[in-house]
Amino acid sequence: MATEVRVPTLGESVSEATVATWFKKVGDTVAVDEMLCELETDKVTVEVPSPAAGTLTEIVVPEGETVGVNALLAQIGEGGAKPAPAATPAKTEETGAKAGSGGTKMVDVMVPALGESVSEATVATWFKKPGDTVAQDEMLCELETDKVSVEVPSPAAGVLGEIVAKEGDTVPAGAKLAVIKEGAAGSVAAPEQGAATSPKSTAPANEAPAGTQGKSVEDAPSAKKAMAEAGLNRDQVQGSGRDGRVMKEDVLKAMNAPKAAPSAAPRAASPADDASREERVKMTRLRQTIARRLKEAQNTAAMLTTYNEVDMSAIMALRNEYKDVFEKKHKVKLGFMSFFVKACCHALKEVPDVNAEIDGTDVIYKNYVHMGVAVGTPSGLVVPVVRDADQMSFAAIEKKIGELGARGRDGKLSMAEMQGGSFTISNGGVYGSLMSSPILNPPQSGILGMHKIQERPVVEKGQIVIRPMMYLALSYDHRIVDGKGAVTFLVRVKEALEDPRRLLMDL
Repeated sequence: MATEVRVPTLGESVSEATVATWFKKVGDTVAVDEMLCELETDKVTVEVPSPAAGTLTEIVVPEGETVGVNALLAQIGEGGAKPAPAATPAKTEETGAKAGSGGTKMVDVMVPALGESVSEATVATWFKKPGDTVAQDEMLCELETDKVSVEVPSPAAGVLGEIVAKEGDTVPAGAKLAVIKEGAAGSVAAPEQGAATSPKSTAPANEAPAGTQGKSVEDAPSAKKAMAEAGLNRDQVQGSGRDGRVMKEDVLKAMNAPKAAPSAAPRAASPADDASREERVKMTRLRQTIARRLKEAQNTAAMLTTYNEVDMSAIMALRNEYKDVFEKKHKVKLGFMSFFVKACCHALKEVPDVNAEIDGTDVIYKNYVHMGVAVGTPSGLVVPVVRDADQMSFAAIEKKIGELGARGRDGKLSMAEMQGGSFTISNGGVYGSLMSSPILNPPQSGILGMHKIQERPVVEKGQIVIRPMMYLALSYDHRIVDGKGAVTFLVRVKEALEDPRRLLMDL
């Protein structure tokens, strides 16, 4: 009896993912919970484990295709024997094969399913032109939607006969993109050039031939987008994936690599020469959507920021006094973040508007605090959520933040762990920021910005003294939070941090 492998839940706001890498091929023996493939969404990478032990009998969705939640990815058969390879006619029948002259079959290349919330895509790039020989599962073109890039593989080996949808055309899901002449002369189903007697000519059909003019390894869709946005070409990135496949992490490493010094100083250029040294790259639909939504967030909320500063002397002294015994008892280091989380939870009880959200003409007040804590990762800033932070101890908060931070840096956070926050803390101070105005994380109505601790002269009781000071910034939605409430919240946070005993006495 076959066991189905399906796309797991990706989160409330994510309805689709791209199959980035298959770690197994048809016929391989797999164990329970052994990783079969890796999916990529707009925010996280999801590994799909095997639900049963047996043999991988069928891969339904090849690398590069986009799938919705609960879509069928593969089939696991019982036992360890390798099954006979699936017949090609079955696949061509699914894609609309038609009989042609001379025994060739005309196979339609269709737009794959784009997800429940996506109804159309734009043809971004054709990798092949009419008359080119293509292998089965070789990438033909790339589509762009508002959320992800979708690469369309060839459903059969043969010759690309006709391109129906040109680059720049917008096509709906299920539309015809091109026609493949299956089995036509020049099909790459024949052995590779100069390799008729080579054992490599018997490689499985789902592996790209070695002589496919540099197309033998398809890079991850997210990596291609990242390279385009960073202005990098393929030769500048070292792939770490299977068969040298470039992953998104490889592009990030290439972006952060030190630039080589020029061999010779360039000649002085006049303004007229600037155009020849510039590169214009069209924004991807994904980047356009991100830009639009960020601006919409600013346009929708009446965002305002209020500032204050806090003397960190008391917390630093308390931390230095108890950090060793704290770590010995709780097996976790005592940091500053738990104090800020506790102080914010304390202030949110007094000013619940900052913890609320607007839904149409209603205001939803939340009798809990799900604290979002911004974490820097190699892929960018993510905001995992510490749920019911107001009910947690200092040790529990530190442990949870440490766990979520480690999972974020490893790219293992799930969508569920980054959703549902009611308030957010962002610590730009770890990067050296002295002051900034954080942007709201809709639908939340408040976000606290922490900054660098810097010794500054302050006046206390008529005397100038040096104190470790930090600027605090509260950005809030003025539609729901009045100025008095915002200032009160920030003052309560300041008071709790400068005198942590107030947290114990609920003052």
